[in-house]
Amino acid sequence: MLQARFLGEQRIEIAHGVLPEPGPGELRVRVLRCALCGSDNRLYRSGAAHVPGHEIVGVVDAPGQARHGERVLVYIPVFCGACESCRRGDTHQCPHITDLVGWQRPGGFAEALCVPERNLIRVPDDVPTDLAPLLLDTIGTAAHAIRLARRVVAGGRALVYGAGPLGLGLVLALQRLGFPEIACVEPVAKRRAIAEAFGAEPLAPGAVRGQFAAVFEASGHHDARSEALLAVAPFGVAVFLGESDRPWTIVEAKPIRRKDFFALRSFYFPLSEFDANVDLLRADADRYAALVDRRFGLEALPEAYAGFVRGELLKPEVAFDPRIA
Repeated sequence: MLQARFLGEQRIEIAHGVLPEPGPGELRVRVLRCALCGSDNRLYRSGAAHVPGHEIVGVVDAPGQARHGERVLVYIPVFCGACESCRRGDTHQCPHITDLVGWQRPGGFAEALCVPERNLIRVPDDVPTDLAPLLLDTIGTAAHAIRLARRVVAGGRALVYGAGPLGLGLVLALQRLGFPEIACVEPVAKRRAIAEAFGAEPLAPGAVRGQFAAVFEASGHHDARSEALLAVAPFGVAVFLGESDRPWTIVEAKPIRRKDFFALRSFYFPLSEFDANVDLLRADADRYAALVDRRFGLEALPEAYAGFVRGELLKPEVAFDPRIA
């Protein structure tokens, strides 16, 4: 089978590999789509021990098994299914998670992968294959962060830093989850225009005025993280989703020190929220579809990923079988 290897220093090699065989409790999945994600940029720079790619929709390849032919999404954290967190539905908080699909074990930039059966989510029949991967990070991660924020504030003005796929997912989900007044800070004109078309007021970096009940940092840039602490209103909540491996030093200036507020870090989403996330996709399917701006074969991944890093593409997908929509 064909698979991508991230060699580091922004080099990707398309190579032949052996079709994987499932282990105990696993099923093989033939990949239909695997969306690109900015968190993979770390592997693009440093290299990866396994095949990357973690926003995966595919078809179960298990002849004779009840789920053979089922269209599924791959849930990233490999959870145990038996601990207190898993029984409660907080599968993303399982204390036994050591592997993430596409990180510590092979992912979806390959024609097939093997996944624990409990990590496979059936895709509803009315969800198009092209949009299914958005139910993972773009909708799942965004909506979970908003639900956490609502434990502190029920609604009000919201501010989003970053209009990549996650930030735009936040803009759309915020409107459905009690935050109709939204502003967005995004330096890239193309992304800023999409956020505005989705109903967010565009703000220039460093030009935020006033304070917001809920602030969501989805860029991973330290300047945005620091500004988020200034922008959150008293008794509001600042939620951090963006990723960076560089240490972030907080300068606790007076406007931060003399303010009661909550700070949250949000990671992925629990399986218990999946049905509600499907409802979000159904409610705004046309707008979510605008995020998927290119589909291409695996052989084109090196060129497409370079364009993705340059900001030319928003949510491109590797399409192994473009006939299946």
